[in-house]
Amino acid sequence: FKLTIFAMPFAFMGAFLGARGLPDGLTILLVILAMVGARTCAMGFNRIVDARFDKANPRTAERAIPAGAVSMIEAWSLVIGAGVLFFLAAWLLNPLTFKLAPFALSLTLFYSLTKRFTSFCHLILGVALAFSPLGGWVAVQGSLSSYPWALSVGVLFWVAGFDTVYACLDADFDRKSGLHSLPSLLGQRTAFRLAAGFHVIALSLFAFTGIQANMNFVYFIGVGMAAAALFYQHRLVNPDDLSKIQGSFFSMNGFISLALFGATWLALVTEKL
Repeated sequence: FKLTIFAMPFAFMGAFLGARGLPDGLTILLVILAMVGARTCAMGFNRIVDARFDKANPRTAERAIPAGAVSMIEAWSLVIGAGVLFFLAAWLLNPLTFKLAPFALSLTLFYSLTKRFTSFCHLILGVALAFSPLGGWVAVQGSLSSYPWALSVGVLFWVAGFDTVYACLDADFDRKSGLHSLPSLLGQRTAFRLAAGFHVIALSLFAFTGIQANMNFVYFIGVGMAAAALFYQHRLVNPDDLSKIQGSFFSMNGFISLALFGATWLALVTEKL
């Protein structure tokens, strides 16, 4: 659910930009169902394939599968059911959405395996979530024509940045377990610097999205709010004190996605006044 909150506002950004305003109610409903289905399927699959690592990691040992609260049969049933929901919603939206659906979901599922062989797994997660605004746009437009690609690339680097920071919590465990991440490869200080660089790139691309999409000043206020939140996040969490990562990870990043979507909506409303 929490990662859906990160991705959903960007799906709405794509949909609202595609409609240049508020999409019809059925489209909004189908976008919600598609996003919930995709994220539930992906997170369920992640918990299944990582179950043995989660059980060995003190930070994650109490998750539902290693704790015995959810069986593998129940978990797989959830994954399959959520996948069916995603494909059904994509099919009901339009032909291009349905054609892109297998690629988008496959990439999202593939991410869960990438820590086994590459430290650039954070960027792969970014690519997977970058489909959120693209999917929202295609849900409305039925084509990729005129899509502001800077938005998806911005999401890619935003996600890569916060996932790199979050991975610092498990850097020692990853090294011992043969798993890969930027913090386990480069050390926490270098990983934090790299994450900050990713976030600078993301903010630049979010600003450029406003130029590409011909947005008014209200949108750029949202970008400014996102910049302030990211600056605060990097001040709050540092390599010497990881205790606040859990709280800042969900609250700050949830705020950023909602601020950008809210600013997009208000910008589209005010341009018609």
